[in-house]
Amino acid sequence: MEIQKTNLAQVKTKNADSVYFTGKTVMKEITSKIKSNDEKLYHVTFKNGSRTKLHYHTGGQTLIVTEGIGSLEIFKKNTKTKNSLFEIKLIKTTSLKKGDIAYIPAKTLHTHGSVSKKTFSHFAINAYMPSKKEPKTIWFESDFNSKVIKKL
Repeated sequence: MEIQKTNLAQVKTKNADSVYFTGKTVMKEITSKIKSNDEKLYHVTFKNGSRTKLHYHTGGQTLIVTEGIGSLEIFKKNTKTKNSLFEIKLIKTTSLKKGDIAYIPAKTLHTHGSVSKKTFSHFAINAYMPSKKEPKTIWFESDFNSKVIKKL
C-alpha cells in the first residue's frame, strides 16, 4: 500500500448539494484526493446558520470541529402517521466548538451545523462498515421538530 498525501488547500472546495443542507454550505471531499478505502473524509463549512437535513449513516461518523460554534442534534424515530413518513422526537442537543470531537453511532438519526449567523466547520469521517461496504448516508426531509415528510 502506498501512502497518500495531500494538503487541504489543494482539495477543491465545492458547494454542497442544497438538497441535503438548509443553507449555504461548502465542502472539500478529501477522500477523492487521498484515495482511502477505509472511510469517507470531508471538510464541511456551514455559513450563516446552515445545517444538514435530518440523516443517518450506515457506518459511524466522527466530527472534528475546526471553526466556530455549532450543534449536533440526535432524534428518535417514532411511529408512522397519516401525514408523514414517520414521527421524530429530539432526544439530545450537544453544543460543538473548535477542538471538539463527537462520535455518532451508525444508524443514529441526527443533524448538525451552525447555530448562529457565523461560520462553523468540521471534518466528517464516515466509517466503512465491518463488512467493508462503503458507508452510505440516508437523508430525510423533515420539520426538525416532530415529523419526517419524505426520504430524499
